[in-house]
Amino acid sequence: MHDLTTLFCSVDDFWETFKKDWEEHMIGSGRPKRGPEPKFSISEMITIVILFHQSNYRTFKHFYHFVSIQFKKYFPKIISYSHFVHLMKDLFIPLFAYLLSRNGPVTGISFVDATSIKVCHNKRIKRNKVFKGFAKRGKTTSGWFYGFKLHLIINENGEILSFLVTPGNIADISVLDKLSEGIAGKLFGDKGYISSELGQKLLKRGLELFTTLRSNMKQKLISLKDKMLLRKRSLIETVNDQLKNISQIEHSRHRSVSNFLVNLLGGLAAYSHQEKKPSLNLDGKNGCLMITA
Repeated sequence: MHDLTTLFCSVDDFWETFKKDWEEHMIGSGRPKRGPEPKFSISEMITIVILFHQSNYRTFKHFYHFVSIQFKKYFPKIISYSHFVHLMKDLFIPLFAYLLSRNGPVTGISFVDATSIKVCHNKRIKRNKVFKGFAKRGKTTSGWFYGFKLHLIINENGEILSFLVTPGNIADISVLDKLSEGIAGKLFGDKGYISSELGQKLLKRGLELFTTLRSNMKQKLISLKDKMLLRKRSLIETVNDQLKNISQIEHSRHRSVSNFLVNLLGGLAAYSHQEKKPSLNLDGKNGCLMITA
């Protein structure tokens, strides 16, 4: 588990600045706020959510009980578990804004991919009422699933540059234009992003798209370095694997869509604090490119 004080200070410093701007732009109801300010702050709640995704606990309930006992001195005004879960929906906007503030720098080398976020087993789709109307059936190389897709762009240092969450039936290529806004240089992806029209559109705004080719397509002349970078797309697959297995962005115990999204953002935020991320060693010996984790 990462240093608690450092994490809390990072979250709290951001929240104090963001809260002022947020309140200034909010459209009020014209009625005065009822009751006092909550004793358990937004910063503390976000910190606990991120801590969970940095821990080895598999269920948030067990982790929260651990925190309420072992970390009582750090969170003296901690609330009950049921109250915390009820308030988690209020963390979406602050946590989303905090995550955006932790996006990595655009370095000129980027990788794009999408991964499935399953919300239940395929056999339980008809019985799942929580995500009815939101989750959709989609298909990946490993088969059909029910849930969402996380579309991700990272740089060669494994840092997240951009992300989108869509229903599982949305094609990867259909969101690439929006996903890659503000990113320039070279972008490497798989066959799912093949489109000459989209490639030309991205090129006009300074982003060159490289994809693997289908078996019936003619080979394109690209530099040796770009060809080697294209072969290192496994970097983003490693990041997706860590997001699922270490940051725990995927599980089937959600009881509301809002809490699902907060947990997903919490997992991404936890990854952003991960000291050693999967990265590409561009200074490999003999001109080789190496992935380190």
